[in-house]
Amino acid sequence: MSPSARHAIGPPKKEAAILTVPISVVIPVKDDARLLERCLDALDGQTVRPLEVIIVDNGSTDDSAAVAHAHGARVLKEPAPGIAAASSTGYDAATGAVIARCDADSVPPADWLQRIAVAFASDPALAALTGPGRFYGVSRATAAVGAVLYMRGYFASMTVALGHPPLFGSNAAFLASAWRAVRSGVHRHDLGMHDDVDLSVHLGPERRIRYDRRLVVDVSGRPLVDAAGMGLRARRGVRSIVAHWPGELPPHRWRARIAADLRRRGGARP
Repeated sequence: MSPSARHAIGPPKKEAAILTVPISVVIPVKDDARLLERCLDALDGQTVRPLEVIIVDNGSTDDSAAVAHAHGARVLKEPAPGIAAASSTGYDAATGAVIARCDADSVPPADWLQRIAVAFASDPALAALTGPGRFYGVSRATAAVGAVLYMRGYFASMTVALGHPPLFGSNAAFLASAWRAVRSGVHRHDLGMHDDVDLSVHLGPERRIRYDRRLVVDVSGRPLVDAAGMGLRARRGVRSIVAHWPGELPPHRWRARIAADLRRRGGARP
């Protein structure tokens, strides 16, 4: 087939599907200008361009907003403290059909948004997608321990508690329509909650949430060397689970997930 004939037929089906998935990237930030610069450089180099990049400034005193503006990002301000408040403001403002979330210290690979777009284009039932982080900025030994105890531990323990994989806020994407359906219930102003876990509770278990181990994003290893911060994250994670009990006890959620999976496969009785 000649090059002109191939051009007349149009792009491959996968590429065409990607074009139908407009993605808004949301990044909450507070006083992290240097790392935000690196994150935005990575987003500038994506093989699939986002519809928009929304930076939510949560009270920065450095030049985080200036860095965002220099990269052409849309900058919003959220004076209420906390990642949940800042992230929710960004989700509310997003105009894309899919919202991709990362943090200021995330460094997505060049095909990050492409993988997200392909996943949602090829699976109409998919409501949310997440993947792991790979730690940078710490020793290899610390990163290796963190990969097992922190990263795998988070996904394993929260999957048991939720009945489905949890979102990892440094590397996640979900339908904007799914966010709109649950946003009135999330605890966006409760500083004792872990925003990723709280959103995961509200999105599942009946919606399809998928963990893709190949969807990897580099993330700062700062949490691994901050014992106090690690303890705070753990307490918030536990509280985000138990605060929804007894209605969201693990057995209830697992039953709901299994029933939803059966319905999607057409195996459930009417």
